[in-house]
Formats: sequence, structure tokens, C-alpha cells
Amino acid sequence: MIRIAFYYLLVAAVIVAAFRRGDRETRIAATICLLASLLSTTLMTFHRGVAVGVAIIDVGVLAFFVALALRTCRFWPLWVAGLQLTTVMGHGLRLLQPEMVNFAYAAAMRFWAYPILIILMIAALRSDRYAAPPSAAVAA
Repeated sequence: MIRIAFYYLLVAAVIVAAFRRGDRETRIAATICLLASLLSTTLMTFHRGVAVGVAIIDVGVLAFFVALALRTCRFWPLWVAGLQLTTVMGHGLRLLQPEMVNFAYAAAMRFWAYPILIILMIAALRSDRYAAPPSAAVAA
């Protein structure tokens, strides 16, 4: 239970940083992470062992991150998409080898969420470096 509380505390910190200092892309990505986390947690709470629904959510998040990486000039979406691809590949491995130990599978699916959130936090905190320069109209 402490692990879940820590995870959602990190998600909340990323959301706050994204909406206070992040650009539009960072805010959207952080919101997608929050929604995907809530959906996955809800699905796993009510239906123990339902990996198909979580896999579908993870594929959708991957599609979003790839689309974001293709549309932006920032580099962090490539990292996030790559890490999310690793998670989706874990689901694929489970499909190919169903006898995989549940604990190992669950740990592998959770692991990559933390680096993704850390990258989003860094992107939010550094996004002011890439903001447009102030207008020249503000002259004294």
C-alpha cells in the first residue's frame, strides 16, 4: 500500500510541476499518465489478473507518446515513448509465454512508470528554457 501511495504522490508532483512550469505538451503527457494510472489501478482493483485491459491502456499510451514525439521538436517524448514501448513489449512477452511468474510480470510492468514520470518532471521544470522570448513591445 505504501508503494501505491508513493507512486500517486509522484504522479501528483508531476501534475503540479507540469501545470505550473510545463508547456502544453508536458501538461498533456502528465494528464495522460494520470488517467492511464487511474484506469489501470481501477481495472486491477476490480478484476484481479486482468492483464488484457491494462495492455490495451498501455498500447494507447504508447500511441499517444509516439504521436507526441513525431509532432514536437523536444527530445524527451522520444525517451518516454521508448520506455513505454518497453512496457508494451513486456505485455507481448506475457502473451507469448503465459506461464511467466505473475510477480515478475507485475514488477516489470510497474518499473518503467517511474522513469517516465521522472523524465516528465524534468521536462516540466526545464520547459521555461524553451519558451518564446519576451515581446519587444515591453519597452520602457
